[in-house]
Formats: sequence, C-alpha cells, structure tokens
Amino acid sequence: MTTLRMAAVAAPFDRDLDEDFARIRHLVEKARAEGVGLLALPEACLGGYLANLDGGAEGPPPLRLDGPEIERLRKLAGDMVVVAGYCEDSGDRLYNSAVCVHGDGVLGNHRKVHQPLSEDASYGAGQSFAAFDTPVGRLGTMICYDKAFPESARALALDGAEIGVCISAWPGSRTNPAADLAQDRWKRRFDLFDRARALENQIVWLSANQSGTFGSLRFVASAKVVDPGGEILSDTGVAEGMAVTELDVKEALETARRSMGHLRDRRPEAYPGLGVEEEFAGTRY
Repeated sequence: MTTLRMAAVAAPFDRDLDEDFARIRHLVEKARAEGVGLLALPEACLGGYLANLDGGAEGPPPLRLDGPEIERLRKLAGDMVVVAGYCEDSGDRLYNSAVCVHGDGVLGNHRKVHQPLSEDASYGAGQSFAAFDTPVGRLGTMICYDKAFPESARALALDGAEIGVCISAWPGSRTNPAADLAQDRWKRRFDLFDRARALENQIVWLSANQSGTFGSLRFVASAKVVDPGGEILSDTGVAEGMAVTELDVKEALETARRSMGHLRDRRPEAYPGLGVEEEFAGTRY
C-alpha cells in the first residue's frame, strides 16, 4: 500500500507579493512537517484576487510562467507538489491561472476557462482541460467557477486524472448574504460542487479557497479533501486552515469503481452532443 498525504489550504492573500510568499513559505513548511506530498493553495494566492466582480477592478500583478516568482515558488516546493493561483502574463493577454510546480520544474499550467460575472474584463479565457503526470500521480487542475460545469472535471477524468485539484477565490452570496457564513447559500454550492465532481468521476478531490475578506468579497474558505465516493475526509469549515488527509489513491479509486464505474459505464452514443467524448476517446480509465 502506497499512501499519499495531501492538503488543501484556506487562507487570505492580497496584493503584497512579499507577504504572500511569507505566508506560502509558512504553509509549505507546515505541510512538509506533516509529511504532505501534495499541497493545494488558493486561486490568486500570488497577488490576491479581484477586489470585486463588477468589472474594472484592479487585478493582481501580472507574472510570467517562466518568471522569477514561479521559480521562487518552485524552490519553496522542493520535493512537494504544489498547486497555486496567479495572474499569468502571456505577453498579449492576462489569464487567471493555476500552476503546478515541483522542485524539478513546472509540471502543469491551467488557464481558467469559465469566467463569472465581469471577470472577463480582467482576464482572457482558457480553452482546454488536460491532465498531467506528477510524482504523486496524474493530476487535473481547474479554477473556481470551472467546477460548476460537469464537463470540466469529466474531461480531466477521461484524460486519466486520479486527483482533481480545484483552487478558488469563492465568495459568499452577494445578493442575499447570510450572517453566519456557514449557512450561506454560496458556501453550500461550493461544497456541493466539490462532492459531486468527486463522486460523479470517482476521483480524489482537493479544494483550496481564499478565506477572510478582500475588497467587497467575503470568501467562504471551506478547503477540503473529498474521496472518490463524494465523502469529505477533511475540511477547514469557514475558517482559515489546512485540510490534511492521508489516502492510498489507487486503492481508493479501485474500490470506488469496482462495482459501478461511472466512467466505464458511460454510453457516449446516447449523448453525442457533449463533444468531450470525441476529444477524449482514448481515455486512460
């Protein structure tokens, strides 16, 4: 049996990159002390998220994928696999991106595809979902609103992802906020999407999120690890913290898929209009 200790973070981040890196260093050191091999940090943890979702908000500092900040993150990661969010400067567009790093280099980079409200005023949209191999297994990454679309996680699962890592800056409800954040309807949706995406694809799921407040946004935190049956194994609740779990990933997937395999038992001919079936016809499942 080969187990993996993994962790998802709920924490606040802002425009001060030096402070952000100090917090990340602390989190990486804490995770390493607990034997964590895979660490998920929130969306926009390098430079903070948008101050509001009404359009025209100042965004975080643009960073190059091959720039010094991602290199600094890589060095902090060392022998750990770390997923973190940043504002990617591609030269002609800015993207809300998630980078996966290890001491050996950049393992993957995902540009957020689905953009809520006026986020498209600040970022371009990504165009695809693809899994990639890492020292801790095959991962698929997505960002925040991406997880509201079943096709996102399904595309990653069909591409062989064993672990889905979704990093977020998911706020509480803007139109009908609950006094108790734990009872907020957007918090319930956040949790529901996490459990549904894990269960329907029978994969391990890590969900990291911003916590606290930034600009007009109040984040729901609720970082968690979910098993392939949709059960929450560890959860920070609505507070800052780190959800840590140890799991034999391959055994967990095999157990969940033994009787009813949701990927194996698909009938693509019954829903040909989804498109994802053709693109990932060579599924690794």
